[in-house]
Amino acid sequence: MIERWSRDQVLALAPDTSSRKAAQGVATPAKWPVRGHTGMVVYGECKGSGSTPYLACVDLSEPAYRCSCPSRKFPCKHALGLLLLWSDEAVPAEAGAPQWVTEWLDSRAARAAKSAARAATPADTTATEQTSAEQTAAGKTAAGEQAAGEQVVAEQAAAGATLAGPDGGGSVGGDEASGDAGGVGNGAQRVSAGGRGGSRAAGAESVRHGRVAAGLAELERWLADQVRQGLAVAAEHDWEGLAKRLIDAQAPGVAGMVSRLSRVRAEEGWPGRLLEEYALLNLLAVAYRRRAELPPDLARTVLIRVGFPVTKEEVLTGPVVRDVWHVLGRRDETQDRLTARRVWLRGRRTRRAALILSFAPQGQPLDASLVTGTAIDADLAYYPGAAPLRALVATRHTPAMSTEEPEPVPPGMTPAEALDEVARALAEDPWTESWPLVLTGVVPDRRTIGGLPLHPRSHDPWRLIAVSGGHPLTVAAEWTPAGLRPLTTWDDEGTTVIL
Repeated sequence: MIERWSRDQVLALAPDTSSRKAAQGVATPAKWPVRGHTGMVVYGECKGSGSTPYLACVDLSEPAYRCSCPSRKFPCKHALGLLLLWSDEAVPAEAGAPQWVTEWLDSRAARAAKSAARAATPADTTATEQTSAEQTAAGKTAAGEQAAGEQVVAEQAAAGATLAGPDGGGSVGGDEASGDAGGVGNGAQRVSAGGRGGSRAAGAESVRHGRVAAGLAELERWLADQVRQGLAVAAEHDWEGLAKRLIDAQAPGVAGMVSRLSRVRAEEGWPGRLLEEYALLNLLAVAYRRRAELPPDLARTVLIRVGFPVTKEEVLTGPVVRDVWHVLGRRDETQDRLTARRVWLRGRRTRRAALILSFAPQGQPLDASLVTGTAIDADLAYYPGAAPLRALVATRHTPAMSTEEPEPVPPGMTPAEALDEVARALAEDPWTESWPLVLTGVVPDRRTIGGLPLHPRSHDPWRLIAVSGGHPLTVAAEWTPAGLRPLTTWDDEGTTVIL
């Protein structure tokens, strides 16, 4: 049995504002003469403009969506409207579902079983990539298409497209490239198992390291000139030119960090912030030059931050962490026709933090399989690094296989404990720019939460203050160097309130 979602949780699934508004228009019982739920799936027939009703259903365990309407949005307004009725307890419980619903569920289960069987069979690299794609398509109806879009976007990122902004794993440009193309170990060359192909791979890797070293050497000289001449000297075109040269030097992660400097310059108190960014850039350039002297995990972090990629296959073949993961919240950022979605997770038993990244071209649907305020029993595979945060969902276990029923509110920590955790992350990875926290027993005000400052853009969190009513509560927030960005809170009844 899936715990009923709140209205906030349902509306957060909408791909855009128009879908959110349209869904509320069809979320009336009169529109759904046939509707029901079995605890794991919600289904219904919605009256449309034609004589034939639209058939919509949602598998709540994924979630996955199906609707007979012609909309290309996932989820469409009918699926959202049906979920809104379910959240308002306006969908009756039924012992079984209609045949068209069970057929859809059976076909999904069959595809998932087939993909799992293929995944268990040893194969070469090409076969492994095909199986991974089939697993994604079989595991999710709409989300499968989104994952395919992510592959295309990641290839664009590897070619030099960058998206500036914190992601818990460096600039998105670097992490985006690190998600889906070739792999580089701890300062070593990834060489195939011998033969002429291995020699070519080693040679290509050596050439890339040479280009990156030259590009970062130029960056060090440029930073030294900036400090000597004064912070006010650099103009936006200087940063743009430097970012382009770093892309040419095959260092897209560093290019992403440089490309956001113009936005730092526009902020209040920019001299201090700009100097901080310069210092982090210089630290990364020096760390790359001296990576042979670093501990293996930190050296690997440096390579990923610079933009050396790590394949999804490499991540998925590594160790996994199974836990009941609370979905704390998400944030979308768009730049250069590319949208990145960050979803923050927190383990109930392990208390580990995790970040799930997905990408899509602007206007295309993003992965909506992780619903804020829910908890999933899953295996996560973490990307390598000194302070692992970014991860992939390797396996989702069905609720029937779960060993415990998760509480609606995730376990939290005091503000002092939160600061200690962030300090440890920064000590291990100085370029960490965001980290998920769950604060418990805190009272928010216009500028702080539990005494911790809010991000300037998050001042006056009136909805959070209203839920609190002056009383302590639990808040999930994203830590950033500029302050906290509230994500989610829970009221006295444990209902999820998305901020």
